[in-house]
Amino acid sequence: MESVFLGELGCFKTENCATQTQSAIFLNPGTSFMHVSAIDLDDPSTPNADLQYKILTQTPRQPSENMFEINSRTGAVFLSAEGSSLLNSSEVSNYQLIVQVKDLGNQSLGYRALATVEIIIVENTWIAPSPVLLQENLNVTYPKIISQVHWNSREVHYSLKDNFPQGLFSIDPAGNIYVTQELDRESQAEYEIQVFAENQDGVLYSDPLLLLLTVLDENDNVPVFTQDVYQVAIEENTAKGSEIITVKAEDIDDPHTNNAKIVYEILSQKPRASTGFSFHIGNETGIVTLQDSGLKASAVKQYHLLVLAADRVGHEGGLNSTCTVFINVLDVNDNPPVFSQTKYGPFPFPEDTEVGTLITTITATDEDEEKRFKSIVFAVESGNEDRTFRIVNEPPNGTVSIWLEQELDYETVQEYLLIVSARNEEKLVGKELDASSTATVHILVKDVNEAPVLTKEKYEVSILENVEPGTLLLTVKAADPDIFHTPSLRNDTLNWFSIDEYSGKVKVMQVLDRETVKDIYWMQVVVQDKGSPSMTVSTDIVIHILDVNDNPPYLVGDYSASYLCTPQREEQSIIISAFDQDGAENSVPFRFSLANDPTHQSNWRINTINDTHAYLTMGISWLEPKLHLPSEEFMLHSLSFFFLTSVTICLCTTEGQCMQEVGRTEGRPTVLSAVSIIVGTIGAIGIFLLIIFVHLSLLGANKKKTNKACDMMPLQSTA
Repeated sequence: MESVFLGELGCFKTENCATQTQSAIFLNPGTSFMHVSAIDLDDPSTPNADLQYKILTQTPRQPSENMFEINSRTGAVFLSAEGSSLLNSSEVSNYQLIVQVKDLGNQSLGYRALATVEIIIVENTWIAPSPVLLQENLNVTYPKIISQVHWNSREVHYSLKDNFPQGLFSIDPAGNIYVTQELDRESQAEYEIQVFAENQDGVLYSDPLLLLLTVLDENDNVPVFTQDVYQVAIEENTAKGSEIITVKAEDIDDPHTNNAKIVYEILSQKPRASTGFSFHIGNETGIVTLQDSGLKASAVKQYHLLVLAADRVGHEGGLNSTCTVFINVLDVNDNPPVFSQTKYGPFPFPEDTEVGTLITTITATDEDEEKRFKSIVFAVESGNEDRTFRIVNEPPNGTVSIWLEQELDYETVQEYLLIVSARNEEKLVGKELDASSTATVHILVKDVNEAPVLTKEKYEVSILENVEPGTLLLTVKAADPDIFHTPSLRNDTLNWFSIDEYSGKVKVMQVLDRETVKDIYWMQVVVQDKGSPSMTVSTDIVIHILDVNDNPPYLVGDYSASYLCTPQREEQSIIISAFDQDGAENSVPFRFSLANDPTHQSNWRINTINDTHAYLTMGISWLEPKLHLPSEEFMLHSLSFFFLTSVTICLCTTEGQCMQEVGRTEGRPTVLSAVSIIVGTIGAIGIFLLIIFVHLSLLGANKKKTNKACDMMPLQSTA
């Protein structure tokens, strides 16, 4: 079956069909600007309907005979590469092409048909449209045409692309561009819309055009503060003109217009100052500054400002909003503590006032508000160098108590002037302490008659018992700051000592005897002043009397009933004991011995038992039964004494009992002569003893002597 062309001017079966079209110049080579098409009623699945297109002729053939090409399968007509470079409407403005269509594909057989294609070369109308200025929130009927583009071809399809929401802009087949709804500049202020022109194959005829659309601003946004409420704190001594805080409002309208140009204003202040506002705000900056240099936290602790932000530079028709600014005034330590008075006292106190007594309490005040700034610390700046007084601070109450810390002494200090200062614990700001922050406390010390004071709590000395009367024992020293005083001795029962009332010298007045007082003599010294009432002080004097060897030893006990048997019996003896009143170092041990007489040395034996006792026995087996008088010698250190001891010798029974009365020994003197002999014997040594006994009887009449204990053993026969 023969092919039939379907042209834009009609379709023909057996005759040629001429097709005309318009096309823009300067097309890219290979881009079709029109299509020729034919139909074949044969089976499309067989070669009978396999159509192929071909340009047979081109009129005119200038500047080249191959200005155009055709796609053999689709019938798409396009400029060749050579034609794209040579096409010029000023030289050739019209071309005519004879196009053949043939079935059976590339086979030489088949039906053919011809068509004439008229091509007119015109100027390029694919030009970018002018930028569009469009008011936001425009109240019109939508869609609204905003621009138009045109491609010189009947075979064209337009489309739009950009980063705008789908459907916001559209374009119709005639190239008219529309906006479909109101625009919001604050959402997007500018649009760059790309406009595309494509052939029916979806191939771009040329580069897309760019349509610039700017949304014009409308004052439709209120200035908005970054904070609804601002809080700031300033110190009360802040200088005038100081920046307090910056408030900021933002307007999302076009910043290049007055719609977004904001000015600030303080609408109100609470509490309001007598001179107006205490604060000022920068009209354009929003910086709040202090206008009043006299802020005091004690007067106003917080200010409340209502601040306005208006766009359009505050002109009529603009929009505005407000915020609140709270300004807290902070107290600073700019007030020093002050005393209610600068002098306190005088306060009289007797010098015997007890330590720990409250002298006085004074108070200072501080006008600051903060507790930590009102806390006051007191100190004694002068007048208490010896720490006689102690101060106790009570910072929260602003008081200080002065207490007596050491004893007062009128004789040393009669008055005190304490300079007391008051300071804050926190550093003082902007001011210095002055005289009102110090006070003088006047304390008078009243005299009280005081007891004398001894330099020692106790006197203790040692002295030999044989010192000469008049020897200085010690010197008592006492002090009385008030009045004259005199010393005296008390409990000097033996009147051994005396004291000088002026010098306090204690001297020995009589011969001392250690054996009378047993080493230690106690007495007291009393010092009494002449005041009214009189005051006294006393202390002990302990005197250690040191022993000297001034007492001879003597026999202790009665030996008249003791006897020895003759002839001598074994283990018979008489135990004798001696004693010395001196101390141990001048008494024991004793050395017992017989007198240096041959008869005594032969007839008797004496053997020491211990330091104070000895055995007296017969030296031979037989002595005449009678009363014998063996002489004994006792030696103590450098002293040696002789004693006569009578010993009875008798005949004894077998039981050891003396069985005969012993008669007078031949040659033995009579009783009278015996007494004379004894008196004469002891006369030599009795003189010394007599002196001692007389002395002791005179000095120790009121005190009994105590003898050292000694071992006493009864004399008995050992027969």
